[in-house]
Amino acid sequence: MHAAITIWNKQLLKLSPEETFGLLLQPILWVVLFGVGMKGLIGQGLPSDDNFYISFMAPGIIAFSALGGAIAGGSIWLDERRRGIVNEYLVAPISRLSILRRNARTIVTTTLFQARVLIIVALRKGSAIAVDPIGWIGGMLLVGGFGLGFAGIALAVASKTTEPGAYHALIFLLNLPLLFLSTALYPLEALPRWMQIGAQINPTSYVVDGLRRLVFEDGLSMAGDDVLPLWSCFLAIGLFASLGMGLAYSAFRSAVE
Repeated sequence: MHAAITIWNKQLLKLSPEETFGLLLQPILWVVLFGVGMKGLIGQGLPSDDNFYISFMAPGIIAFSALGGAIAGGSIWLDERRRGIVNEYLVAPISRLSILRRNARTIVTTTLFQARVLIIVALRKGSAIAVDPIGWIGGMLLVGGFGLGFAGIALAVASKTTEPGAYHALIFLLNLPLLFLSTALYPLEALPRWMQIGAQINPTSYVVDGLRRLVFEDGLSMAGDDVLPLWSCFLAIGLFASLGMGLAYSAFRSAVE
């Protein structure tokens, strides 16, 4: 555990001012540009005030930022493999599992950082944020679990590929479908039946609906008529995180042996 924390701390300290600025700017642009633009097109059909769609889509953008953070983390792991840095980790007197934990912990840390920034920006744009600390803790657990699950998938793909182009091509097959085949940007009842089925087995829908109900006021009305039970959100995200890290561990072992 100590080795994982040491490597995790080293990874965070390696963030340049440009990377830190990018982590801050990306979620802000999503809310300000995408949210404000889309609310004029879609928000008119939604209830409540003019800022309802900003509140509605903010959890979806948080989930999308988590996907972006996981992709970046997998890309770093692939780069370290290509440059031989991983070999330096392997000869150190630390467990190999701690190397995997370091990558996953770094990704989850940046994911939670971006989530907090997005919530603050959504609040500044007029969204109603709940003041329940238990809800905030639950929401961050969902975001962290979702980021951990996709981090595992990204690390697994990065462990099986040797070229950045192949890595991004494979990840792209999961990235956009996970966002758009979910309740991130539109209510479940507004989707055709085949998309509803896809959204109901998509872990993104569970983190998004959970965030709406835990972190944002009027989250139950935002979730629409087909509400996913809150307990199912935690169960689905827990299973997704376990599956993702299981895939990462299997691919990691085959890559370093």
